[in-house]
Amino acid sequence: MTSSDCLVRSTDSPQKPPPFPVLPIPTSRQLEWQSDFMALFLHFGPNTFTDSEWGDGRADPSVFHPTRLDAAQWVGVAKQAGFSRVILTAKHHDGFCLWPSEYTDYSVRSSPWRGGRGDVVAELSNAARDAGIGLGLYLSPWDRHEPSYGRTVEYNEFFMGQMTELLTRYGEIKEVWLDGAKGEGEKDMDYYFESWFSLIRQLQPRAVIFSDAGPDTRWIGNEAGVAGSTCWSTFNRSSAKIGGTDPRYSRSGDPVGHDWVPAECDVSIRPGWFWHASQVPKSARTLLDIYYKSVGRNCLLLLNVPPNSSGLISEEDVQVLQEFNELRRSIFDENLAKGALLSASSTRGGMMNNSHFSAENVLKEGIYSYWAPEENWSDWTLYLRFQEKVKFNVLQVQEPIQLGQRVIEFHLETLNDGGEWRQVINGTTVGYQRLLQFPMLETQELRNFYEYFSNTWKLDVMKTARNNLSATL
Repeated sequence: MTSSDCLVRSTDSPQKPPPFPVLPIPTSRQLEWQSDFMALFLHFGPNTFTDSEWGDGRADPSVFHPTRLDAAQWVGVAKQAGFSRVILTAKHHDGFCLWPSEYTDYSVRSSPWRGGRGDVVAELSNAARDAGIGLGLYLSPWDRHEPSYGRTVEYNEFFMGQMTELLTRYGEIKEVWLDGAKGEGEKDMDYYFESWFSLIRQLQPRAVIFSDAGPDTRWIGNEAGVAGSTCWSTFNRSSAKIGGTDPRYSRSGDPVGHDWVPAECDVSIRPGWFWHASQVPKSARTLLDIYYKSVGRNCLLLLNVPPNSSGLISEEDVQVLQEFNELRRSIFDENLAKGALLSASSTRGGMMNNSHFSAENVLKEGIYSYWAPEENWSDWTLYLRFQEKVKFNVLQVQEPIQLGQRVIEFHLETLNDGGEWRQVINGTTVGYQRLLQFPMLETQELRNFYEYFSNTWKLDVMKTARNNLSATL
């Protein structure tokens, strides 16, 4: 010590560290995936030109001839509508490849499009990179054209060869989508899923892998884009079989699951997955309802918007997506809770000295700022008081899922003019995000109650939450 050094006693208590995580917890790639909210699915291929959904692999490659294909338009539509990534059916069940694969002649190389020198995957990859959004690829395990299908080792080698092409030629791939669909009466085929997963990890370690059973994200169990009102990201992969998972289990997840496998809700803007001239898109209001039942229930929404036979996303679909985006912005651009004075039943480490976990954190952006109460307290409540009455009809709640998922139930109450607390709405799981709608109400004070799952396996009991109040037009 020098002569100018001195010792002092601090009057402040040291900060408490963050609560111990409740296992399982998400990987960094799963956290990134969940924060994207929505992805745009692009079903495109010979089916677009033959007015079919499941091609049999016998359509002549010459039918694939989009005269105005513009991947930049697809990406621009996605970005302007608020989507963070696009996922293309690089190969659907018919076996036709939208890239010039070296392992089959059933591809764009054999079509008249771009004189047989075109590559849809490359054009989309370049457009996505230029626009700054992510690219995912769908590769169907079921292949109705490939002669080796049904010969287990030979076909798995073929499939992994095609997968290697897709994962090494087109830059960063954000998601690999493995469809579990297969028609009845088709050839028996054993897929070497674990080998496929290992290859993806080796070639694209940041890519999220989708299948009925994960490992990174799971199918919700229906094609309506609707999650269960209770939806856990925790899941037991050992209880799921790709192509044969119980939809009820997929829809709700498992509160005591040993794996972190959040759900993805896929649905098409039109009745079919591929474009058909006779079909019309869903309305923006219908898409908003799906959004509440997917993104608003701890899932990612994968909305299919199929390009038409000219190679463009149809104008009527573009119009609906623009209206859908405007509806969401009118609701969520302003967080009415930001005008409130916040308090809590308790704060981890004490009210005065642990700002890392204070109630005010629920209004900060991102899941890394959160409120945490004291453990072992029976009352876990967050209070919001406004200077004057506010009107709202949407509640958004989030958990810091980097610490796991633990909320099992919560409810919102408002204080009426007579000084009585009245329950407005209740919910079960939260996860990354929960959105609840209710009739428009007006109040100056409200409170949220939370209950948490706790037993010897769920290692900790603590309360964390983020709140957002919104009003629809």
